[in-house]
Amino acid sequence: MEKTELLSRFCSRLVAVEKRAVLTRECYRLEIKRFLDFLETEKIPLEKADTGALSAYLAVRRNVDKIDSRSAAKAVSALRSFFKFASDERLINDNPASLIESPKRRASLPEVMDRKTVESLFNLIDMKSPLGIRDRALFEMIYSCGLRVSEAVSLNIRDVDIKGGLAKVRGKGNKERLVIFGQEAGIRLEQYLQEARGKLAGKVNKSDALFIGRNGKRLSRKGIWKNYAKWASLAGTSSHIHTLRHSFATSLLEGGSDLRTVQELLGHADLSTTQIYTHVDVSVLRENHRKFLPKLSRTEL
Repeated sequence: MEKTELLSRFCSRLVAVEKRAVLTRECYRLEIKRFLDFLETEKIPLEKADTGALSAYLAVRRNVDKIDSRSAAKAVSALRSFFKFASDERLINDNPASLIESPKRRASLPEVMDRKTVESLFNLIDMKSPLGIRDRALFEMIYSCGLRVSEAVSLNIRDVDIKGGLAKVRGKGNKERLVIFGQEAGIRLEQYLQEARGKLAGKVNKSDALFIGRNGKRLSRKGIWKNYAKWASLAGTSSHIHTLRHSFATSLLEGGSDLRTVQELLGHADLSTTQIYTHVDVSVLRENHRKFLPKLSRTEL
């Protein structure tokens, strides 16, 4: 079977059988294309690929492509999915990917900002232009709801109830959930819809997208990243827009919210994913402990 057809059938399985999200499918497709290119270069037929070949490929990804442990884990996941497909299609006799272990991912605390820093960043946005009004509304929504960038991109006008402070978003795996946004986000969103969106949409464009670009089409993930990085650079803070989502979750926990509520609002399938924010909360407590508790000398103990 030719590589193009093989990739096409594999992607069809990701949609029909594994129900993978669009971004996951694309990530797996690119990974398996790299792997098949590697097999061609090494002159290894697919049916002859063993654990040694897979290990050699992953070594190239780590040492040459310099991917981190998170990306390496995704590569292993893609290979497991592909070889399960190849086995079910009887393209191979044995499944070498079943013996490959995922690399241990280093637990790193997500970068967060306090509300004062977030407000300083938002206040830098030029509200004199339709694009500035849009960016303010967009970033307020991401922060107030704890949205992923992909979720902000997929929002349609009908998904938002400004008076009720609610929005319906589509998360990973196309799962829908309701999120809540605050008064400030509602004010900025209403301003965007009344003053800016029509100017960006023009007379002809009929897009249902909530957030659109200067061409009237749905704003892309890349466009959001680029715009946020510009304002973050001026504010001298993190250029990663996902920091807004992290900051949202951390603020909720610091305010006394329980972990299950945060899990629901973030759209995490597994509570263990949400638990990383408890470490951030502890770090804040430790910082306050060091800052405000008088130092005790040995004689006072």
